[in-house]
Amino acid sequence: MPVIAVVNRKGGSGKSTLATHLAVHLATAGSPVLLGDVDHQYSTQGWLRRRSDAQRGGVLGWPVDPKAMVRPPAGAGAVVLDTPGGLRGFELARVVMYADAILMPVCNSAFDRESAAACHAELLTLPRVASGRCRLAAIGMRIDGRTRGADTLANWARGIDLSYIGTLREAQAYVRCIEDGLTLFDLPAKDVQADLAQWAPILAWVGQALSVGAAAQDRSSVPRRAPAVRIAPPTGSAVAARDPVPAHATPLRGPTRPAPVPKVPAGGLTRLLDTLAIPRFLQRNRSA
Repeated sequence: MPVIAVVNRKGGSGKSTLATHLAVHLATAGSPVLLGDVDHQYSTQGWLRRRSDAQRGGVLGWPVDPKAMVRPPAGAGAVVLDTPGGLRGFELARVVMYADAILMPVCNSAFDRESAAACHAELLTLPRVASGRCRLAAIGMRIDGRTRGADTLANWARGIDLSYIGTLREAQAYVRCIEDGLTLFDLPAKDVQADLAQWAPILAWVGQALSVGAAAQDRSSVPRRAPAVRIAPPTGSAVAARDPVPAHATPLRGPTRPAPVPKVPAGGLTRLLDTLAIPRFLQRNRSA
């Protein structure tokens, strides 16, 4: 199943908000979505408990120990991982090992940009990200629409060669949704039309990234067919008469006997060396 991880070392960057919204949106496709919480605070699991059974809509909780990251359980259509702040080293590598895409939420401050740039640099050292098997993109979070914050983040991302796929504005709708165990996708579209429009490019990128990841998994899961080995039937059998071995085929032989060891002639070692035609200057004088 495709896996998307929400990663940023800095706390308070909006990782849980982004993860819960992605999980609910992906669940609308009809398949269950695992909302994995790698953070010991388990913020998304608390949000999930605030949802009613009718509202959960196929989103299943999955608490994960970041020091014992394992392959997601089977049966879900997709996995969304909410990761803790300060994720680095082996714990970061374990998350990337299973991810098909990584979204990095970034707020517009010098501290946030510097922390995100350091995380991006470490991610590029990991083979799955460096080779493009795990795609990576940034999203501007809690951006005041009256400022040039979105342009600042877009230019920053361009400067470190990081894809910047969208901006989510600062809005009270997100705060109310988290309190009630909801997302914007649970609300009437006419009430949050402007905010849903900002999600359009983000969801398009996620859909493409997860489709590529699912296709790659399908190719890797197809068993390779071993080359056929033809065994020649016994000569004169009914099977041999019905299906003879082609003349160009290499016949199969039984166990071969080792070559006989030449016996030492009666004249001793000298006669044996003469028999093997070894030049005299290479022969040692055994009588010396």
